[in-house]
Amino acid sequence: MANRIEGLLDVLGFPPGKKIDLKKDYDTDFTGKWIKKEEAEETLAEGIQMLAEMQDKLWAQDQYALLIILQALDAAGKDSTIKHVMSGVNPQGVDVHSFKIPSGEELDHDYLWRSFKVLPSRGRIGIFNRSYYEEVLIVRVHPKFLTGQKLPPSLKNKNIWNRRFEEINNFEKYLVNNGIIVVKFFLYMSKETQKERFLERMLEPENNWKFSAADMKERVFWDDYTVAYEDMFNHTNTEWAPWYIVPADHKWFTRLAVVTVLYNTMKNLNLAYPTVSEQQKQDLFVAKEELEHEDGGPKDKAVVKSEAKAAADLKALAASSEVTKEEAKKNRKKGKKNK
Repeated sequence: MANRIEGLLDVLGFPPGKKIDLKKDYDTDFTGKWIKKEEAEETLAEGIQMLAEMQDKLWAQDQYALLIILQALDAAGKDSTIKHVMSGVNPQGVDVHSFKIPSGEELDHDYLWRSFKVLPSRGRIGIFNRSYYEEVLIVRVHPKFLTGQKLPPSLKNKNIWNRRFEEINNFEKYLVNNGIIVVKFFLYMSKETQKERFLERMLEPENNWKFSAADMKERVFWDDYTVAYEDMFNHTNTEWAPWYIVPADHKWFTRLAVVTVLYNTMKNLNLAYPTVSEQQKQDLFVAKEELEHEDGGPKDKAVVKSEAKAAADLKALAASSEVTKEEAKKNRKKGKKNK
């Protein structure tokens, strides 16, 4: 298992500074040579359970938070990945935020504002379904969106994308330096797979609601998005906030890959339950005693045995004390007679 995890991480990740060419470097149909779908489903279930245990420690330790960023083109499986990967964790400790077209209030602030105010607090997992990375993706592919951001004209120059890359890197470094661990996924599917999934949405009545004519229009810009994504990876894949490019033509593999990365990320944090001090142990013992004696409830066998021994010791001590007193009395009488 350890070798599989290490091998999978090598496939999905890439070192900072490496220039990514999606078509040459990644295969959307990839599923790994070391695992089959049937085996992957069982491994996924185990991974989900281990992830739940990690989440419990994350919450108890209350030092770190985990921010998961999911980016992808439409129909790549972001929603289903969240649904399956997070199926075993405690929902009280997870927050999911989907970032759509900015509201009027959001446009009156900087582009990171709406993300900043929903960051996960310590002990929690936050999931961004799309994120501030849309500011160097869809806004770049469709420059008209930049107009609505009300930036001063001098800031809308050709350097804006590199400037935003730098701002995002600094933002993520700030988060990590404050205990918010950032892990980023791009679900990479082929154009043909997107076509098949769009057709499924059209042909299956229960999935009609998922289809959007706007999604169809975006297919025209497939190559533009590819260029934008590659440039984004080349500038924002850092040691403190790495990108993982996950082949997404097969959803079962996508889910397994995401679980593997998340588990490995949390394992490296050395999460543990807080240690209990001697005073806390004593408080626990006292509380336990009170509960066991509450309303005349039954006592624990060990407690009964301990109390019986203590009573016997006291009785023996009292008897010994009486003997000592009697002997002292006799000695005093003997002393008077001798006088």
